[in-house]
Amino acid sequence: MEARPSFQEYEVPSEEDSTVLEALYLVKNRVDHGIAFRASCRMSSCGSCGMKINGRPRLACETRVSELRGGAITLQPMDNFLIVRDLVVDLEPFFSRHAALMPGLERKDTVEQEGPTGEYLMTQGQLDSLVQFTYCIKCGLCSSACPTGATDSKFPGPQALAQEYRYLEDPRDEGAEKRLDLVDKDHGVWRCHFAGTCSAVCPKGVDPALGIQLLKRHVMAGKRQRKEGSKVFPNPNKALV
Repeated sequence: MEARPSFQEYEVPSEEDSTVLEALYLVKNRVDHGIAFRASCRMSSCGSCGMKINGRPRLACETRVSELRGGAITLQPMDNFLIVRDLVVDLEPFFSRHAALMPGLERKDTVEQEGPTGEYLMTQGQLDSLVQFTYCIKCGLCSSACPTGATDSKFPGPQALAQEYRYLEDPRDEGAEKRLDLVDKDHGVWRCHFAGTCSAVCPKGVDPALGIQLLKRHVMAGKRQRKEGSKVFPNPNKALV
């Protein structure tokens, strides 16, 4: 039988610009070789080192020890995920929910999509409407901070829903009807109550809470178009240029 979760204290030196991740590597290399955590790029691009730092979901590689105002630093695994070991959590359900919401461009002409004869272009204004949502690095911090995710295991989560908006807003995409059916459910987009905690912890400024509210607008527009008997295209400019 496994022991109950507990804290272990370590003391390591730090410099003015030391990050929490660097401190963790000092612990692993000099004090406790068995401590488990994830890390890769060390430059806040891969999202691997997500964890709770002093109670807030953060990336360890971009959180400086000096920012935490001295004293002990408390590290914990992210909430709303099953713990594998120490600071490592099981991200498989997170990536499965992302994959279930069609995270890629959908074209009706699959032959053209696989072997395009031209470029799929958009205007600068169209790019501006969705570009911030392309910055997601799938770190899981938003899902860790989400109060709905803590109580509803079927909720896709802020990351998956914000990415769904990103593709619905993309003028090159033709999967609107299927996408709307995926999120217009009891455990879908309407389970978000706009707490905003997901956006507060996003390290890339994606603002998933905004994306979810805009996604709700797309869903309502699609319902109205279906009621009127018209084809569902929340974003009408779908042409291949």
